[in-house]
Amino acid sequence: MVMATCRERSMELKKDRRFDSMGAAHEGIKTVAIEKVCEFSTSSVTCVCIVTWNMNGKASSGDMAELIGWHRRFDLLAVGLQEVPKHDVGVQLQAALAETHRLLAAATMQSLQLFVFGPKNSQPLAKETRVDKHAVRGCGGLVGRKKGAVGVHIEFNGIRMVFISCHLSAHARNVEERNSQCRHISQSLFAKDGNPCRRHCHVTVWMGDLNYRLQGISTHPARSLIRKNLHNLLTSKDQLLREAKSGEVFVGYCEGSLSFKPTYKYDVGSNNYDTSYKVRVPSWTDRILFKIDSSSGIDAALHSYESIDRVKTSDHKPVRAHLCLKVKSV
Repeated sequence: MVMATCRERSMELKKDRRFDSMGAAHEGIKTVAIEKVCEFSTSSVTCVCIVTWNMNGKASSGDMAELIGWHRRFDLLAVGLQEVPKHDVGVQLQAALAETHRLLAAATMQSLQLFVFGPKNSQPLAKETRVDKHAVRGCGGLVGRKKGAVGVHIEFNGIRMVFISCHLSAHARNVEERNSQCRHISQSLFAKDGNPCRRHCHVTVWMGDLNYRLQGISTHPARSLIRKNLHNLLTSKDQLLREAKSGEVFVGYCEGSLSFKPTYKYDVGSNNYDTSYKVRVPSWTDRILFKIDSSSGIDAALHSYESIDRVKTSDHKPVRAHLCLKVKSV
């Protein structure tokens, strides 16, 4: 009888996770369509370019230019980096953006770094900038390559935003550990001394090497589908989408369609998947997710979600998204 009661309670708790804080049922991470037309010329729209990249300890100035693109049709730029080399990547980013943007905030924790840039004339628009960090213990990774998250809170053009760049535990088997790390990071960042940043935030953006893998398929069938441009069939195997659907992580978050090929693991210097003796299963480890507070009065449109395949200095491909935000008219 006691065992049955415990089992029933466990099932109830699992079920409870499938409901958000407002009591509404959810179906995991919501996949949102890409809207090609951007209202950038409208002054009421704030466009944000978001980039995440696991650098594998290497970089070049050319990589920085590829990350931020050549057209610069954005107001804010948030760049989250993992496994950053020891030389100052922030300086390289600032040099690449010198003509159009300036650094508004930077959060760093060893090899885990996050930079937020705004237009050169953005001083009156940027307010209440804060940074925070939270380390976690985790499996996988090399010594000196930190696991955890760094965050930047900023109010820009009247919209309060939190950007989180994270690096979670590696290996396909460590799903529960990644779930736990996500929860700890979410509860801990900007929670010190009753800091209200997270509670009163309009938009939350998570980016990083979340390290969720493909599960239930071996490497050769997965690669065969990718070669045939049928990688959309692999999304049902994606651990992150599965865990979100079961209510474990990222309740109420959105993501663009995974129309690009899995971003890990590549042979450095190429667009070929891992040819080492481990022949790892390709996976979408590198992700950008966002959540809009339902009471914020903010409309959001995603105008791109892509990997940057031209960058070949790491075993990960960078991922970039273009998100536009607009305060609803009353």
